[in-house]
Amino acid sequence: MFSVGIDSGSVATKGILFNGKIVEKITIPTGWSPRKASEEAFKILLEKAGIERKDVKKIIGTGYGRISMDFVDKTVTEITCHAKGVHFLNNDIRTVIDIGGQDSKVISLDENGNVLDFLMNDKCAAGTGRFLQVMINLLGEEIEKLDKLASNAKPESITSMCTVFAESEVVSLLANGTSKESIAAGIIQSIANRATALLDKINISNEIAFTGGVAKSKAIKKAIEEKIKKPIYIADDTQIVGALGAAVLGWNIK
Repeated sequence: MFSVGIDSGSVATKGILFNGKIVEKITIPTGWSPRKASEEAFKILLEKAGIERKDVKKIIGTGYGRISMDFVDKTVTEITCHAKGVHFLNNDIRTVIDIGGQDSKVISLDENGNVLDFLMNDKCAAGTGRFLQVMINLLGEEIEKLDKLASNAKPESITSMCTVFAESEVVSLLANGTSKESIAAGIIQSIANRATALLDKINISNEIAFTGGVAKSKAIKKAIEEKIKKPIYIADDTQIVGALGAAVLGWNIK
């Protein structure tokens, strides 16, 4: 038997097929319908593994689009799922910083992967994946090239805490002849500053994990590490941690 975790975020929908370990995984764009994306992710997982719905004992939904998942057995908050997912990958982790498409969050967890405390910034897109995408679009570049673009460049200070004002700030910098490389480096520092500000508000003990799509950037990871003076753990695939946690929870339901 298997369990399935589906994490439907604002940008991407992730799925995990699990039987005590990760059997299959999938990441697809959420698009305009989290429900359809979630159903598609579930269908793809079954097809990849060559199994049927009857072979899955529990389907757990999480993320931004979980309320639209009428085919799951249970829905769980992404806070709980990220904690459980990180704990499965590395049980030394006690703090998680997750930066997704629309929000940022820090989670404190115990030795069993249970949530002790959390803080969330979901009122403003500053420092999120959405913020990063807007900034990169202004530079006329692709988000995958951020690290390379910013390497060895002196960061240009981007002080605005609001995405709209930061957008105006970047437009002005470009108009004044500031290089794309320096702006890209400044964007990285801006995101790291916001992540560090969240981390400063929670009790940090033991190891820290960085999850979410933004964690794919090695430069952002490095910038946060330099500010907090601690190494940060990242999974091989930083986007699937929430879906993994949902699958782990489903697997452990008796």
